[in-house]
Amino acid sequence: MTLRFASLGSGSKGNGTLVASGDHCLLVDCGFTIRETERRMARLGLSPADLSAILVTHEHSDHLSGVAPLARKYGLPVYLTPGTLRARDIGKLPSVHLIEGHQPFSVADIQVTPVAVPHDAREAAQFVFRSRGTSLGLLTDLGTVTPHVENHFAGCDGLVLEANHDPQMLAQGPYPPSLKRRVGGAYGHLSNQQAAGFLQRVGSEQLQHLVVAHISEKNNTIELARAALAEAAERAANCIFACQQEGFDWLQLEKSG
Repeated sequence: MTLRFASLGSGSKGNGTLVASGDHCLLVDCGFTIRETERRMARLGLSPADLSAILVTHEHSDHLSGVAPLARKYGLPVYLTPGTLRARDIGKLPSVHLIEGHQPFSVADIQVTPVAVPHDAREAAQFVFRSRGTSLGLLTDLGTVTPHVENHFAGCDGLVLEANHDPQMLAQGPYPPSLKRRVGGAYGHLSNQQAAGFLQRVGSEQLQHLVVAHISEKNNTIELARAALAEAAERAANCIFACQQEGFDWLQLEKSG
């Protein structure tokens, strides 16, 4: 089995992404309670007992709040950077694996490459997964697309990409000025236009699945994101938009050639 992936939910109220290959499944981030995580995983045909590990991108609550409780209940190993571990007191974990220097590692037959990204967190990472000839990139929660990011995420077969906000909606929206500056800044979140520019530079023709994710419920709409990404979405074989409540269902990557 090549890589397949699904989402428990995507947005500021909670995030969680499942990445699976064969009999092994990873959960990237968990911003939900144990009960809610169990419910959302059941919708995708799994239980937390089926997980091989939890990976953490950074310490913000919508990504981290459910990690330690879930890990303790199900005895799951947790992979995270030293900076993320030190950023908050999350209590005792059954097994901790530190991602040192964003060096690649493997969980079962899934190869994981952590990628440093500009975000207002202690030591944030996003991930590229490889297994059995297929690759998947998870790229959300960054304010700037650097050449380093582009080098790592170019050529993926599947991509989950943030298109967090529309700059005009953010400017005219309900957030206080300080939060608007944070979200729209170099260490905040990608706008629709930044996401589109990234796809134009690295190309989207090779993408079997493009998932537009982490769409703000207050500073964006699916319609605006769809319009900004229309050209890139047309080049990808399949493009869908993740939501906060349902995330997205399982998507399968096929080995090319």
